[in-house]
Amino acid sequence: MTPNASSASSAPSRRSFLASTAVAAAAVAGGMPLLAACGGSGGGSKDGTTSGKDAQKILPTFVAQNVVTPDIPSKNGSSIGFTSKLDLATLKTSVPQKLGKGSSVKIMSPFWGTPPKGDNPYYTAMNALTGVDVSWQNQDGNTYDEKLGAVLASSDIPDVVVIPGWNMGGKIPSAINSKFADLGPYLSGDAVKDYPNLAGIPTEAWQRSIFGGALRGLPMPASYVVNIVPYYRQDIFEAKGYELPTSADEFLALAKEITNAKAKVWACDDMKWTAFNIFGVLSGGEKSLGWNLVDGKLIYRVETDEYLEALEWTRKLYAADVVHPDAKAQNQGDAGLRFTSGEVLFFNNDISSWWGKTAEQATQNKDFRIGGMDIFGHDGGDPTLYAVQPAGIFAFVSKKASEKTIRDVLAVADVTAAPYGTKEYMLTNYGVEGTHYTVKDGVPTKNDKGNQEVTNAFVMVASPASTIAHPDFPDIAKAQVEWQQRMGAFTKKTPFFGMQVVEPTRWTNLSNDFEQLEDDIVRGRKKISDMQQAVSDWKSQGGDQLRDWYQKLLDTNGAAK
Repeated sequence: MTPNASSASSAPSRRSFLASTAVAAAAVAGGMPLLAACGGSGGGSKDGTTSGKDAQKILPTFVAQNVVTPDIPSKNGSSIGFTSKLDLATLKTSVPQKLGKGSSVKIMSPFWGTPPKGDNPYYTAMNALTGVDVSWQNQDGNTYDEKLGAVLASSDIPDVVVIPGWNMGGKIPSAINSKFADLGPYLSGDAVKDYPNLAGIPTEAWQRSIFGGALRGLPMPASYVVNIVPYYRQDIFEAKGYELPTSADEFLALAKEITNAKAKVWACDDMKWTAFNIFGVLSGGEKSLGWNLVDGKLIYRVETDEYLEALEWTRKLYAADVVHPDAKAQNQGDAGLRFTSGEVLFFNNDISSWWGKTAEQATQNKDFRIGGMDIFGHDGGDPTLYAVQPAGIFAFVSKKASEKTIRDVLAVADVTAAPYGTKEYMLTNYGVEGTHYTVKDGVPTKNDKGNQEVTNAFVMVASPASTIAHPDFPDIAKAQVEWQQRMGAFTKKTPFFGMQVVEPTRWTNLSNDFEQLEDDIVRGRKKISDMQQAVSDWKSQGGDQLRDWYQKLLDTNGAAK
């Protein structure tokens, strides 16, 4: 139904997770959490951010959406969850009257797969519902960087451009400030009440939508709880009598017990991302989230003992030969396939894979069951986890757009941000009943036409509060939300959480080589001392100056609330 992150290489990278889960984030599960690359700007200037009182003047008023009541309310930063079956006869209406006034709107957006024809029944039905004539300029999501740069450098910009956070490198943030409209006059404060579903988007997601001192983005909200889950083969664990580990030492001991190379069974795939969480390492998903105040001083993630300890523990897994050899080789095979085939019993991936793998295996292996291991502290105590960003994909309206066009874009967004359990949500996410999907026993199922046409499009304009709902596998939805709630209890927000921060260009590439060095160290190709030297070089080549810049930013704007 949606691509899932298992297609990423055996050694996951930030980009592979992001690109492979982008569509899953926008599918029936609602706004799944995403890691986000550095982007944004603030204060009307080239570099910086906007927060505190300045942001309060810009942000829309939050009005809780009460059209539909979730089965599992949000807690500790989790998504909301729905576990009940769908009854199309009782779906609510969240947009009682058509707000669009008939504008023709061109939207450029990343697309993974083969784009459908422009006059397909899904697009036609959505245009009829919104009252806006939307046409799509879909671009290959895998090469979106190149197309995006070229379009933003030209004078011919579509009415709306969708930009994921991981595409906001280089000159993109400054282009966002100069090329796209300030939506504040239409959405700030009580003005957003003209669009009730947009008013129901959490304030933290709107905070992320402030670029260059103005509210420019329409967000796809996400849970801020860490989104990389250490998965295990629950069915095999129960059959073998294995018990989940509760410390780093227990994990290594169990990994040695599980591994039987002659039988082609290894304990795990690459577990670096889980190691970072087990050892309490600051987020690596976005540069600004890598900074934290320690004893009154800003420290970057690579400077911490926890960072080195996580690399050393992961290196031990490789050295003990409990990691699948293809993961050690990197870029060989499919980590998700190794997991579903039983060649590895642990692998880490985006939370969307919980449903993705279950749905994939439902017709292939009826005994397959996937579980999500709770993250533990490396010493067996409680973990220390750090929040990821509460929004990661944004839609922007051209600065050249007329007021009518802007309001019609917002009319579209008000429909696409409708909550689960509404007619608008069903059309946005499933298409037309009978044409794109059927419902049996309360479970909507897309047909081939639905899988081809109802994807990658209107969900990119704006989304409701982060939602997890799988009518086909309600137990998975429950497990996902409850895992987020448990992990959210140990999640801390760092000073720049929720802010769009643009670093000065002279330091843009300063940290680029760390990820490759991490991968070399855990596989034994480099030593921990090589990382220590790299950190020393980082400090002398601009890291200490960058620290001073962030400190000034913090002194001026204050920390995240």
